This record gives sequence, C-alpha cells and structure tokens, in this order.
Amino acid sequence: MNRRDFLKAGAAGAALLALPEVALGRVPEAAPTNSGMKKERTSADKFHLGMAGYTFVNFDIDTTLRIMQRLDVHWLCIKDFHLPLDSTDEQIRAFHAKLAEKDVTGYAVGPIYMKSEAEVDRAFAYAQRVGVKLIVSVPNYELLPYVEKKVQEYDFRTAIHLHGPDMKLYPDASDIWNNVKDLDPRIGMCLDIGHDMRFGADPIRDLKRYASRVFDIHLKDVTGNTREGRAIELGRGKIDFPRFVKMLRKVGYNGSCSLEYEKDMKDPFLGIAESVGYFRAVCAVV
Repeated sequence: MNRRDFLKAGAAGAALLALPEVALGRVPEAAPTNSGMKKERTSADKFHLGMAGYTFVNFDIDTTLRIMQRLDVHWLCIKDFHLPLDSTDEQIRAFHAKLAEKDVTGYAVGPIYMKSEAEVDRAFAYAQRVGVKLIVSVPNYELLPYVEKKVQEYDFRTAIHLHGPDMKLYPDASDIWNNVKDLDPRIGMCLDIGHDMRFGADPIRDLKRYASRVFDIHLKDVTGNTREGRAIELGRGKIDFPRFVKMLRKVGYNGSCSLEYEKDMKDPFLGIAESVGYFRAVCAVV
C-alpha cells in the first residue's frame, strides 16, 4: 500500500486538513468526542497515540487541547510552559479539570532538564504533585546515582530523552542504555526515533534491542540520518513506519507513542494532522 492509501485511511488527519480555519491559523472548536474512549485499545495494539507537549511550545493549553480533541488524541506529556514547575495545588487541579473537559489525560511530565540535585528534587516533587508516575528527563550524567535514589524513594519511572547530534548528553538510545543498564530498572529512556536516526542509529533496531527500558516514545520523521536531517511530516522522511509499528507489536510496547512535531512550529496544525492521520493509517493496515 502506498503513502496516498495510508493517508486516505487516516480519517482524523484528513478531517482537519480540510478545514480552512486551520489553514488560516484559526483553530475551530471540535464536536464532543465519545467520553471514555481514550482508555480503549485494540487487541493488536497495547500502545496508544499521544502528543508531546513540546509540539505546542508556541501555543497555550487551550489551543493544544482543541487540536487534540479535533484529532481524537487523548494522551499528553505535560510541558512546564503549560503547567509551570512552581504551580500550586490549586493550579494543578484546575489544569487537570481543563484536560478532563477535553477528555485528555496527562500521562507524564517533561522533558525536564536536571543540572543539580536541587533540580532533581524539584522535578520529582513536581511530578508527585501533578499526579503522574513518569518523568521524561534529561539529567546530567553525574546525577544518575542521585536520580536512582529519587526513583526508589518515589517509586516513579523516569524516561531519559535522547537528543541526537544536537547535544552531548544522551545522543542516542545506546548511550542511554549504557548509562542506565546497571541502575534501577525504573530508569529507562524516551526513544525519540527522529533524533536517534539523525545520530546515525536505527531506531527500530534500538526499540528491539532496548525494549525493556523504553518507557516513552517520541514520534518524529526526519529527512536524513545525519545532523543535517530535518524534521518533516510522518511518512515523508526516512523512517520506515510500517516496520516500526510491527516492532512495537513484536516487543509488546504498552506506553505512549507521542507525536513531537518540530516542523513549522509557529504554524504546525496541518503537519500535525497529516502526521496523526498517517500514523493511524499505518497502524490500521500493517
């Protein structure tokens, strides 16, 4: 099946692409979705489609939630520009209420950068107050023993986010694995498949190799497997998504595959819609 057939099957993406309001940068209100549907998964797929909060770095939480509702996406990794680290309990309750109105669950927080023990403490206390059990994190290497202590104290998991060739910290999945394999098994990785490829790695091979420590996935496509590779809509780049979905099923991955869309970030809506539709279509036909 070719890419056009995949996109035809991706009804959610096609529906949003057809809206002139979105093309003009205006986000329409969506019709109510079927309450409670977000918890359901098919027998074939233990994983679910989510959204990485960084996708909406240039937009407020209301816009974020309207787009997610329009696309029938119900899982959000919460970024601190939407819910600051110093939020009060009252602000956190109001934030969760706003998510609930759109049938969205905040499943994790982050990525949160940690350059000191105080920042590790702050991140874990924040996650506890938010009420999640997963932190997508970027701790300095020397802080990993301290992170392990906090993981054991809070009984949380932390998924270390890789950044490809753009950062010295955790450039690919192998680097994360080598640094955490002897630590508490609740310390794993957020496998950003686009950045992994830009470092010259094979993200599908890495998913298979490190599946026991893959706690979160950032969906991304890129134009090449070098530093010059740039973000692009899912299905237009170099990542073999049918093969990727088959591997998700083979290893029994049961977390979130969250789109982190980094092309045209000040006007991302059409690309987000196309990417969501394409990924759903691949899941439907492979």
